[in-house]
Amino acid sequence: MDITAQPTQVRLFEELSLNAWPAHQTLCYDGWIMRFAEGYTRRSNSVNPIYPSALALQGKVEQCEQTYQARNLNPTFKLTEAAPDGLDALLAERGYAYDAPTSVQTADLADLPAPMLTTITLDEQLTEAWQREYCRLNKVDPRFVPAMTKLLNNIVPERCYLTLRDGTATVAAGMAVVEHGYVGVYDIIVAPEHRQRGFGVQLLLNLLRWGKAHGAKTGYLQVMLNNTPALRLYHKLGYREIYRYWYRVKAQPSH
Repeated sequence: MDITAQPTQVRLFEELSLNAWPAHQTLCYDGWIMRFAEGYTRRSNSVNPIYPSALALQGKVEQCEQTYQARNLNPTFKLTEAAPDGLDALLAERGYAYDAPTSVQTADLADLPAPMLTTITLDEQLTEAWQREYCRLNKVDPRFVPAMTKLLNNIVPERCYLTLRDGTATVAAGMAVVEHGYVGVYDIIVAPEHRQRGFGVQLLLNLLRWGKAHGAKTGYLQVMLNNTPALRLYHKLGYREIYRYWYRVKAQPSH
């Protein structure tokens, strides 16, 4: 795919994403950022090569592999078209699988319509109630709940956690993070039995309204390319792709 975003723009949105969805621990290594979060989510347990570097690629990859394997994590790299020349090919040669191609999209919030459904609970700090509802809707493995809690409590920029109700039933949940005039939406989930009824749009409009009230002029998000319903939803709200990222995941030896 031809990239439409310049490397500086890619770096901006990669930084926004790193800050909005932090890890438990990070290591900076010659322009690459290694992130660790006890295995909870790919993006917080992967190498992010977003800055210029000087060392030879092969030696760097080997060092990253050792670092992740020492923590019982599968070596994973998050790549964009702005990644160092030859890195994707090198990882492929080393047996890394191509995984989870994702579209990064932005939307101008100037003409954002007001939400029609405002039966919401909104908190600017993580609450047990929001996390419980989100985990229920998204069927989060209970083993990962402590790691999730730690990760979300590590967010530094302004953020909000929102649930949407239809009557007394919680039908959707999500969160938003604001930084430098951009609002990113994360962890968007609508209850399966309530999909195709407009609740996803209403959830997003409430999150984006909060973002605008906190100084955001542009919305951004990441959506996997195989998530056709979400792609349609975001397009309806004016989101358009600016670049893509994907993962390279080291193949596990067969036993």
